[in-house]
Amino acid sequence: MIVDFHMHSTASDGTLNPKELVALVKERKIEYFSLTDHDTIDGVKQIKEKNFIPGVEISVEHPTTLHILGYGFDINNEKLNKVLDQLKQYRYERNVKMVEKARALGFDITLEELLEEANGTLIGRPHFASLLLKKGYVEDRKEAFEKYLKRGMPLYEDKKRLDLESAIEIITQADGIAVFAHPYQTSKDTDEIEKLLKKMVELGLKGIEVYYSKHTKDMIETYKKLAKRYNLVKTAGSDFHGQNTPDIEPGIEIDKEKIEGFLSLF
Repeated sequence: MIVDFHMHSTASDGTLNPKELVALVKERKIEYFSLTDHDTIDGVKQIKEKNFIPGVEISVEHPTTLHILGYGFDINNEKLNKVLDQLKQYRYERNVKMVEKARALGFDITLEELLEEANGTLIGRPHFASLLLKKGYVEDRKEAFEKYLKRGMPLYEDKKRLDLESAIEIITQADGIAVFAHPYQTSKDTDEIEKLLKKMVELGLKGIEVYYSKHTKDMIETYKKLAKRYNLVKTAGSDFHGQNTPDIEPGIEIDKEKIEGFLSLF
């Protein structure tokens, strides 16, 4: 079967809107799927398909990249929506600062142009990259990130993140399940991952993203063992962002039994 529980739309930093994403899911014969936009469920609220599991990807305060995926929550939960709205406001404030930095460097860009680039949805660094490319300040998106937008570069501005406990809590209290996303991005040291995983399980973590577009066979085996050791469900996702991840195709081909524990929760 083909599934994908990790995809992004224009509601965060993907290039397909939710309707276009659903059409692609059907075209690719993906049987079960989720939309997991960063810190927002605006896109999720537009999808009504039977084989759809509501999702979100929450950035967590950590020395390295740490993301928690949430699934199957009540999309109308008051606390969840309130926290995500706060994160949206923080993101807006960050974008204002990034525009100010860009203009100080002589780049003629405005917040209004970025909103247009983002189709009126949340502005992210990929939209800055697209606008810099469109205006001829860089030759491609990669250059935009390498020279200006990645951490430590002139336009970079860190975004507000939740602490680990809060991220897991808002998903759980909204009747959802929390899942550790792409563990290798947090650390390639298995002992470090296990130490962190133990802490997350104590906080209410229920799953780990084992099958992922960038995971090697060794990584998959390691995460499968950890899932078994800590009684976690296993998920599968591509992390598809449309044209912003041209090397990633939507859909993970997998035997149903490998993710049956996850599917049985919904």
